[in-house]
Formats: sequence, structure tokens, C-alpha cells
Amino acid sequence: MNISVIGIGHLGMIHAKLLKQRDDIALIGISDMSREREEFVAKELDISIHESMDIAIEKSDAVIISASTKAHYDIAKKAIIAGKHCFIEKPITSTYQEAVELITLAESNNVIVQVGHVERFNPALMSLKSYSIEPLFIEAHRLAQFKPRATDVSVIHDLMIHDIDIVLWMVKSPVKNVDANSVSVLTETADIANARITFENGCVANITASRISAQPMRKMRVFQKNGYMSIDFAKPSVDVYRLAHKEEVANTAIPAMMLGEIDAGNSSKSLVFEQPPVPSINAIAEEHAAFIRSIVHGDPIAVTAHEAMEALRIAEIIAHQQ
Repeated sequence: MNISVIGIGHLGMIHAKLLKQRDDIALIGISDMSREREEFVAKELDISIHESMDIAIEKSDAVIISASTKAHYDIAKKAIIAGKHCFIEKPITSTYQEAVELITLAESNNVIVQVGHVERFNPALMSLKSYSIEPLFIEAHRLAQFKPRATDVSVIHDLMIHDIDIVLWMVKSPVKNVDANSVSVLTETADIANARITFENGCVANITASRISAQPMRKMRVFQKNGYMSIDFAKPSVDVYRLAHKEEVANTAIPAMMLGEIDAGNSSKSLVFEQPPVPSINAIAEEHAAFIRSIVHGDPIAVTAHEAMEALRIAEIIAHQQ
């Protein structure tokens, strides 16, 4: 399968470097608006440069779209109409309406679209696969130091959307209400934002994102009946505190520390602390693998365009409340 990367800025170069290491696809070239950038990346990674974006699409079976967010819609539309599978970096498009139109096009052209919500593949989150996640309350903080290269979109669409996507994926319930506030400090768009999202099943998520913080942080706490999970996406690591029967703890493969016992009517449960092992994986490489499996073997799409569209819809609601 032939793949090309369109848009080879900081993230696009990472995509190209990782794809070049794969032996199950052929990275046939790169394309970017900047000829200087194309030549730099091509020399650094020993990769061919396509004469144009249109030729990159024509020669490829699938494309990785990591250009600026504003360019996602136009590039993806061309690729989808040409019948090419698309991996589109998050957010899927600049606007919700553009995402709706892309999905309609993809369905009519029988094209696979996966969206790069990379934190879904974070090793910390992957370590929770054996746990039942049924949140009642979620608190998330995603704080970053200021970087001028990421100011073409607001902090809501750049950083907060990661946690919006994860929260929607965890809760699996329609959103009932969104209360939010955001402030522009150093740029023309929001630099810090907070949102309280209420779901129809009663779960509440409180999400904060900032790109003007002194100390970076990417943490989420998930509270549910009989316990809670503390996820550090940056380390990555996970701490789990939960109530469990002794027999259940004895049969689990994850080492547990007993913190005490709590009476629960006719039986007693132990308060347990666990740190599930975190796999040594590269999240972006895992995204690529999932995308390729969907195309070649028909596996379910890891992060669908519909999921990305809903995350973008909520992001737009938050942005409009500043």
C-alpha cells in the first residue's frame, strides 16, 4: 500500500519518520505548501517529494493529512473524491459543518477516515483495557507552556479537544448541557478555557485546558462507583483505587496493595491500590497500525470521523461561550 504525508510541519515530520520505518506499507513521498520545508524533510529522512498535492493524492492509496487545521477540509475532500483513504490529524476540520460534509463524502465514496486523536493510544489509557470504565465524574487538566507554532486554532481546538474526545469515548452518553468560559491572553483566540459537560446519564466532566502555563500537565481523574482512576498522560502512569472482594484481588494479574477493609452490608470489601503495567508503545505508530489494519483487514476504525465530529461539535459550543 502506497501512503503519502501531506503537511510536514512538526507533527507531519514525525508521521513521515515513523511510516518510513514500517515494512508493511510504502511511504512514497511528502507534500507541503513550503518548498523549503519539503526539501529539509526530504533530506533529513531520505524521502521523495511529490510535484504537487494533487499528484501525492493521485499516486497514493491513502494519505496522512497533517497540514494546518484550516487546510484539512480542502485536502481531505480532494482525497476522498479520488477514492483515497484518509488519516486526518485532529481536529478533523475547522468547523462542525465541514466535518458533516466530509463524512457524507466518505460514506458515498466508500473511503476510510481515521482521525488523529492520539491520546486514545496513550500507553496510560491503553493500560486500563482490563478495567470497566463507567464514570460518574471526570476531572481533567491539560496545561502547556506557550508555543507560537500552535496558535492557528484556540486552546479548545488544540488541547482541550483531546480530553473532550476521551471523555465522550469513556462516558458513551449524549451530552445534555455545556457550561464554559475561555479567555484570550496572548493570542487572538482562547488561550485558557474551562468547561463543565453534563451527560444524559448523569455523569459530569470538568475540563480545563491552558497553553500559557508555567508547568505542563496532562492528567485526568475518573470517579465511579467503588473507586477512581488517576491517569497521567505525560509520564505515562495510572493509579487505581477501588473496592474489591478478596477473591477478586487474588485472581487478578495486576499487583495490588491492600489499604484497608470496608463493611458492605453482609460482606466486606477491601480497599485496593493498583498500578496497571503501562505498555511500551509509540502512540502515533499505534495510530498508523490501526489505520492500516482498517484498510487491509477491515478492522473497526480506531477513531471514527463521527466521533471526531462530535468532539468538534462540543468544542464549538465551548468556544462560543467565551
